[in-house]
Amino acid sequence: MNARKDRILLFLKGMGMGCADIIPGVSGGTIAFITGIYEELISSIKSIDLEALKLLLSGKLAAFWKKINGWFMLVLLSGILASILSLARLITMLLNNHPIQIWSFFFGLIAISALIVSRDIYKWNLAVILGFLIGCISAYLITRAVPAETANTLPIIFISGAIAICAMILPGISGSFILLILGKYTFILTALNELKIGIILVFALGCLVGLMTFSRLVSWLFHYYRNLTMAVLAGFMVGSLNKVWPWKKTVETYVDRHGDLKPLVQENILPNTYQSLGLEPYFWQAMLFFALGVGLVVFLEKLAANLKNA
Repeated sequence: MNARKDRILLFLKGMGMGCADIIPGVSGGTIAFITGIYEELISSIKSIDLEALKLLLSGKLAAFWKKINGWFMLVLLSGILASILSLARLITMLLNNHPIQIWSFFFGLIAISALIVSRDIYKWNLAVILGFLIGCISAYLITRAVPAETANTLPIIFISGAIAICAMILPGISGSFILLILGKYTFILTALNELKIGIILVFALGCLVGLMTFSRLVSWLFHYYRNLTMAVLAGFMVGSLNKVWPWKKTVETYVDRHGDLKPLVQENILPNTYQSLGLEPYFWQAMLFFALGVGLVVFLEKLAANLKNA
């Protein structure tokens, strides 16, 4: 029964990661960090190596499954995939119709997560402080990057997947936003919605290659430079808050495949600007959703602590 409950909970964590990865500006890695599965996830991905392949090819399926932490990976990935396939339309609709509320929720979620992650840094020294600042500045500069136009060829789709997945497993860096910068966000989201299998498979293969490579680097950093790595990741979260600031002004648009105008480049503004337009109620709604984001993370942290001590 406990194993079943654990798998259901892990599946829900996977759905949370998938939901986050759909949204430009929110990282699935952040959700993994919040829910306490980040290091196990990185370790499990890293375990898929030549030794694991030899076990698989030699028919030692039980040993292979154990080595790659099979049940963990299967349940988590099932949750991620289920979320992406089922929630892509819903998330797009919510962002289009209720952007201030949704961005406020994730602003609160990421802000409190950065604070919680920073509490795990047991010693602050000059190197750690510099790492934190480098993380902040790097994430901020990425979120300020202007989206580009790239060809919709299979090699470009493969490379986009490899780059985006690296961001998806880093807390604070959004894989979806990397796709937006590369000019592939709408293209990939459309492929998912319309189940264009060829494009999805090439993109997934790029993600797999990027994941296998990058997970080893992250695992090595955690093993040898855990304190510094935690500081950089906390900095990534703080720097990414620029992207999820709820109040924005669109300065450049593009026409999507339906002929609708969509924001391409946006600038952050203060809520007071909106008050002059008669939209004051959104401020209090934003505060409510910000509080919900903070409350969700605090609840998950308390729940994880209780489960650990149980």
